[in-house]
Amino acid sequence: MRVVLQRVSRASVSIGGAVVGEIDVGLLVLVGFTHDDGSREVSWMADKVLGLRVFSDADGKMNRSITDLSGSILVVSQFTLYGDARKGRRPSFVAAARPDVAVPLYEAFISALRGGGVAVATGEFGADMRVDLVNDGPVTLVLDRPAIATE
Repeated sequence: MRVVLQRVSRASVSIGGAVVGEIDVGLLVLVGFTHDDGSREVSWMADKVLGLRVFSDADGKMNRSITDLSGSILVVSQFTLYGDARKGRRPSFVAAARPDVAVPLYEAFISALRGGGVAVATGEFGADMRVDLVNDGPVTLVLDRPAIATE
């Protein structure tokens, strides 16, 4: 599971010119899944996103999380996070999970974030979307959670 997380002062996602999800201060979370991802990866990543201290405190230090701030999260599915452009000029997406695997994980991730008490807006899985954002800082992090071997 891979996430690109951006601290934003505002963000929105549109489909066909219509805004389908938008937030003010919070996090834009682009999320992609690979074949072996499951509920443990989703749970770990949701906890990481909810607890990550990327917002400034009164002293200007990044000591506050999205839950401390009572901010919002905009989640956008993005299979291209698993694009491999090491060879040739056209990226390969064979590492990206197919929709039958990715959609339930995407929905579980959104549910886990909402379960953390945060308002969550979303795009639409598989749609051609336009994302508009104002990156605050800028603060951008890439979070990876390799699939955990089943015991």
